[in-house]
Amino acid sequence: MSSAEASRPRIVVIGGGFGGIELVRGLRGAAVDITVIDSRNHHLFQPLLYQIATASLTPSDIAWPIRFLFRDRPEVSVLMATATGIDTQRRLVMLKDLDPVPYDMLVIATGARHSYFGHDDWERFAPALKTLEDATTIRRRILTAFERAEAEHDPVRQQALLTFAIVGGGPTGVEIAGAIAELARDTLKRDFRHIDTLETRIVLVEAGPRLLPAFVEAQSEFAKAALERLGVEVALGVAVTLCDADGIVMGEERIHAATVIWAAGVQASPAAEWLGAAHDRAGRIEVLPDLSVPGHPEIFAIGDTVAIAAPNGKPVPGIAPAAKQAGRHAAKAIRARLAGEPVSPFRYRHDGSLATIGKRRAVIDFGWIRLSGALAWWIWGIAHVFFLIGVRHRIAVALSWLWVYLRNQRGSRLITQTEPGEAGEPPPG
Repeated sequence: MSSAEASRPRIVVIGGGFGGIELVRGLRGAAVDITVIDSRNHHLFQPLLYQIATASLTPSDIAWPIRFLFRDRPEVSVLMATATGIDTQRRLVMLKDLDPVPYDMLVIATGARHSYFGHDDWERFAPALKTLEDATTIRRRILTAFERAEAEHDPVRQQALLTFAIVGGGPTGVEIAGAIAELARDTLKRDFRHIDTLETRIVLVEAGPRLLPAFVEAQSEFAKAALERLGVEVALGVAVTLCDADGIVMGEERIHAATVIWAAGVQASPAAEWLGAAHDRAGRIEVLPDLSVPGHPEIFAIGDTVAIAAPNGKPVPGIAPAAKQAGRHAAKAIRARLAGEPVSPFRYRHDGSLATIGKRRAVIDFGWIRLSGALAWWIWGIAHVFFLIGVRHRIAVALSWLWVYLRNQRGSRLITQTEPGEAGEPPPG
């Protein structure tokens, strides 16, 4: 190694999500060495994760090996490892079972995890949707519930198996509820001999007064009406007070459901604890306007792991476009910091909110225009295909959606890695 190469600044990025990947792209051509650390070997297009869970797409349609993305970038190294802490004094990222990784500048893009609001014991009964493992677990539980209902002779237990409870009325909850309804109503209706999948009960529970609170009220009402036309029961203004092997309790009502899906809340990664930094109630680091961590100008934090206000005073939302914008800004900030130039503040630009309800309806809010219905669904689909990485993935997803749209068939209805005792088994009688 030459002396010039040895003196190049070492940039470490923790997290290979939207923010981390965008940051590395933004540093192309910079005279730096970059190490990307992630506990998984792939970058995941999370907005379509629910389609893995509901058998419309396969995992390889929406995930890419991180090493593949940077195969032509010799200055970028990828390390599959779990970060466990940060030593700010010695500038080291601590890793589980591996040697620490030194840095000159650090970017924390560790994202968020699901929150059960102090009831972590609910997770085994109500999986959330953040990773490919989560999605395949939920897909397995959904499909297994129908299989076990087909073999069940007790009508009470059979109905519990055909009942699905989704907790949380944000985009994820709305999208999963609509997809399960169409799976039962259209895709599976001719597959079984002893059950009628049209009798499937889907309950979507939201503690707030309306669905999709990030959208205007008229679009929330449209989403509710569209779900109800699909046969989904929407319960608003009522909180879930218990999740167990028998289903959920919402308010005072017990819903006997063999499959429960959690879509109600998130909390940040433990990055704030690693740094001893100020954070909000969800654990998100309270960064400075340039996205650096107070007291540590060499450390930037981006994406779902930070709390920062948009120009309108509202918090920057935890969505993919926001993380990508923050990643691009952090790349520019690192370049400026290395050049001894001032770093400008981050200014979030909201490009719009999108959510789909089944395969023919969606809501879109771009601020200057709001759409609901079939046209919004086509725009939603085109936008998501456009943001996928690579021509093969775009074609594969577009063809899968076309097949679902025309024939009501979902090609990923595979049950794998069955586990005794997980949700989807008949609840106790």
